[in-house]
Amino acid sequence: MATQQIPYAQTQTLSELVQQVLKGHPDVASFHGLPATLENFPTQMSVKSKHFSDEKRQILVESLDRQYKHLSPNVFTKSQINALKQASTFTVTTGHQLNLMGGPLYFLYKIISVINLAKVLKEKYPKHTFVPVFWMATEDHDFEEINHFYFREHRFEWQHQSQGPVGRLSIAELKNFFGQFSTHLGADENSKAVIEIFQKAYIKQNNLADATRCLVHQLFGKDGLVVVDGDDAQLKRLFLPCLKNELEEKLVFDEVSKTNKLLKDVDSNFKIQVNPRALNLFYITNNLRERIEVDNGIFRVLNTTLSWDLDGILKELETYPERFSPNVLMRPLYQETILPNLCYVGGGGELSYWLQLKSCFERFEVTFPLLMHRSSVLLISEKQHQNLEKLNLTVADLFLSSDDLTKKITLKQTQHPVDFSEQKNHLKKQFEQLYALAKQTDGSFLGAVAAQEKKQLKGLSNLEKRLLKAEKRKHNRHIDKALLLQSSFFPNGNLQERVLNFSAFYAIYGHNFIQKLKTELNPFQQEFTVISL
Repeated sequence: MATQQIPYAQTQTLSELVQQVLKGHPDVASFHGLPATLENFPTQMSVKSKHFSDEKRQILVESLDRQYKHLSPNVFTKSQINALKQASTFTVTTGHQLNLMGGPLYFLYKIISVINLAKVLKEKYPKHTFVPVFWMATEDHDFEEINHFYFREHRFEWQHQSQGPVGRLSIAELKNFFGQFSTHLGADENSKAVIEIFQKAYIKQNNLADATRCLVHQLFGKDGLVVVDGDDAQLKRLFLPCLKNELEEKLVFDEVSKTNKLLKDVDSNFKIQVNPRALNLFYITNNLRERIEVDNGIFRVLNTTLSWDLDGILKELETYPERFSPNVLMRPLYQETILPNLCYVGGGGELSYWLQLKSCFERFEVTFPLLMHRSSVLLISEKQHQNLEKLNLTVADLFLSSDDLTKKITLKQTQHPVDFSEQKNHLKKQFEQLYALAKQTDGSFLGAVAAQEKKQLKGLSNLEKRLLKAEKRKHNRHIDKALLLQSSFFPNGNLQERVLNFSAFYAIYGHNFIQKLKTELNPFQQEFTVISL
C-alpha cells in the first residue's frame, strides 16, 4: 500500500481552531504569526535577524559545546553547532518531555518534522543554514508522565520517587529496568540494536538529560539535529530581562487572560490549554521544583521556608538565574529568546497554548515564530492492510467511533434497507394534509394530530433501531473482526502514535524504519499520514 493522506477533519484528531490555523483562516490570524508556508520564511528570517544578536549566538554555542562535552558528537553535529555563530544560520525547533526511550511514537514524528523542514528550507534558500533543534523539557517535574513506555503489549515503568527537575535525575538504578526490558527482545540483529541504543543512553550516562540527548543523538545525530537543554545558567542569564519583568509586572497573567477571552469569542468550544497564574515561575534545585507565589509583596516558594521581598528575589535572580524555571506558558518565551528560531513544530495541544501567547511575545518584545503542526502518522503492516481489504474497509474508516464503525459495516453488509427516512418523509407529508384539515374544521384538533405524528414517527424510529440491531447480530462475526483490527491501530482507544514506543518497530525493521519515516514525511503536508511498513 502506498503512503496516503487523510484530512485532519476526517480523523477528528485536531480541534477546529487548530485546523483553522493550519488553513490560514482570517478569523484566527491575530493569534499567530505568518502562516508556515515556504514563501513566508524569508520574512521571518528578516524579522528574527533584527532581534537576535551576535552575542546571543556566541553564548548559545558555548553552552551547546558544554552540553555536548561528554557525548563526543560527530563532525556534522559540531559543524551545525558552530554554524549557529553565523548571522545566516537559523533554527527550526520542536520539543518534548524526557520520556524513557522517547515515550510514544510521536516523539519521532516531531523530530523528523524539523529535520525534513530544515532540508526543504536549505534547498529553497541555499545561502542560509537551517539547524533542526530538539528542545528537552529537562526542568519538568511530572515524573509520572515520563517514567514509562510501551513495547508491544508490555508497559515498562521506572519506579522512583522524584520531586525536582527530571533532567537532573540520576539514572544509576535503570540497570535493573534494562534487565526487565531486554528479556522481551529477541537475539536478532535489530533487537540487539535496540539493546545497544538503550545501553548507551541509559546505562552509560549520568542523568536523564544526558541520557535523552544520547538517545536522540544516536537516532538523529547524522541528520544534523542539535539537542538543547534549557536548564543552563548561561542561557538563563540571557532570559533575565523577561524573568525580572515577570516578577515585577506579571505581564503573562494579564496578556494571556485577555487572549483566552478572545479565543473563546472566536470559538466557544475552544479548550483553554493552560490558565495563567499570577506568577508563572518555579524555583528549582536538584530535589525541588515548586511554584513561586506572591502575597502582599512577599515572594514565597511553596512547601518551603524560602521567601523574599521584591528586592531580595531580584537579587536572588541576578545571582542564581538557574534557580528560576519558566512554566509552560513562559517556556516558549525562553526558547525564542535564546534561539535564532524561525518556526516551532508541535502537536495540536502545544499549538493551542502557543496561540494564547502572541500578545505576550509582543509585550516582551520577543519575535513570535511561525507555527507548524508536526507530522501525524498511522503505521500499518501489509497483513493489516490485507485484512482491511477483506473487510471492505478503508483506513479512514478506522478513525470512526466503534459505534459508527459498527453501523457502517452493518449498512454495507445488509441486503435490506435499514434506513426509514423515506417512510418518515412520506408519513410527514400525510400529516401535513391532516394539519390542513384540522385548521379548516376544528383548531383544537391540531394538538391531537401533532401527538399522533410524534407517536408514529417514534414508532418508525424504534422499528429502525430494532432492524439495525437485528442486522448487527447477523453480521457479528464481521463486526468483531473489524473492531479487533481497529483496536490494534488504536490501543486502549488512543491513537497509535500516542501509546506505542518506536522500539517495537525498530526491533522488527531496524534503522530502515527511521529512514522510511524520513523519506515519507513532508512537513508541509498538513494531513494525517498513513505509512505502510
